[in-house]
Amino acid sequence: MPSPYRAIFALPGTKSFSVAGFLGRMPLSMMGIGIVTMVSQLTGRYGLAGGLSATVALSAAAIGPQISRLVDRHGQRRVLRPAALMSLVAVAGLLLCSKFEAPDWTLFLFAALIGCVPSVGSMIRARWAALYRDTPQLHTAYSFESVIDEVCFIFGPIISIGLSTAWFPEAGPLLAGGFLAVGVFWLTAQRATEPAPHPRGQHSSGSALRSRGLQVLVATFVATGTIFGSVDVVTVAFADDQGHKAVASLVLAVYAAGSCVAGAVFGLLHFKGAPARRWLVGVCTTAVSMIPLLLVGNLPFLAVALFVAGLSIAPTMITTMALVEQHVPRAKLTEGMTWVSTGLAVGVALGSSVAGWVIDAAGAKAGYGVPAVAGAVAVAVGFLGYRRLKQPVPQRGGTDEHGERGQRHDERPTGQDTERTVA
Repeated sequence: MPSPYRAIFALPGTKSFSVAGFLGRMPLSMMGIGIVTMVSQLTGRYGLAGGLSATVALSAAAIGPQISRLVDRHGQRRVLRPAALMSLVAVAGLLLCSKFEAPDWTLFLFAALIGCVPSVGSMIRARWAALYRDTPQLHTAYSFESVIDEVCFIFGPIISIGLSTAWFPEAGPLLAGGFLAVGVFWLTAQRATEPAPHPRGQHSSGSALRSRGLQVLVATFVATGTIFGSVDVVTVAFADDQGHKAVASLVLAVYAAGSCVAGAVFGLLHFKGAPARRWLVGVCTTAVSMIPLLLVGNLPFLAVALFVAGLSIAPTMITTMALVEQHVPRAKLTEGMTWVSTGLAVGVALGSSVAGWVIDAAGAKAGYGVPAVAGAVAVAVGFLGYRRLKQPVPQRGGTDEHGERGQRHDERPTGQDTERTVA
């Protein structure tokens, strides 16, 4: 591991919560694609499969920020454990209803309840922010977390699709539930690195989403999530058309590998320019990388195209989290990060659902038009909101320990100096 990455683990407890966070995030890449694979195998209906995956994502989008707001107020341990238990019960219900061919409405009911799953990635990033706020190590830590996200997306689909196709259809989502249980309960057992909660009396009113900069990030990531959700579903269907459905997991792993490589390199770099400009370049690059997918004719070409497309994902996500840290008060940081994940989840829901309908109506190859259109929308929203992200945000500290708004005495002002350390 390069020395900048080794340095962030110098503090006690950082290795343990990172491993727990890795396990807790595996369901992020396993559950949706596992449900698509399971339902398509059991019923042959990609529309239903995409709809269920979309329901999970939409439910997480609606419930996730509320869970994170409670975490900011009451702490990770008190909130994450009951939320994870609710999600695990829903996973069990969905698998049983699928196994015994229950009516479709029961599948959607349990899929909606799965949305209680906590945003583990936001919880881990909040711990890093509490340890390294306003230091160069925070950029490295965010980069490391983006690499971990992509490692999950490399191995998660392989494990989920592979088990569901080689063992039994429900195996992928079942293992995803196991990872969630182990990751969340291990993470919440580590109290020393848990960020201090901000009780209601110390918590400013309103949602973190009132931040104008955060609104731009979330709106853009709805379109970006549409890319991710549609690419997953279309790739499974395209591989099925080619007679190699199980290979879809390997192709999607190559997509994540491109992002993983780019994220690892990005974390070693230090930037002095405005993060908003780098963020907009990342959004544009992501959109342009969807165009070659419209020309795919076989799986090897698709793998190459997806690897190149993946190179822009992690750097964009890393810069996004740095912007969230700049635009959201500290007392609402976990909620703010979760709103970005919510934007992605809404997009994934939209993308997987629309892609499923397009596949059923026009075939798998036509489905790659969905991420291409979504990329164009992301660019349009990014340009329209770019000015908001450039504006400095005063009073990032939220409310202090006396309930008064303003910056803490040790907080640096937002601007170029902060940019050199955070991003």
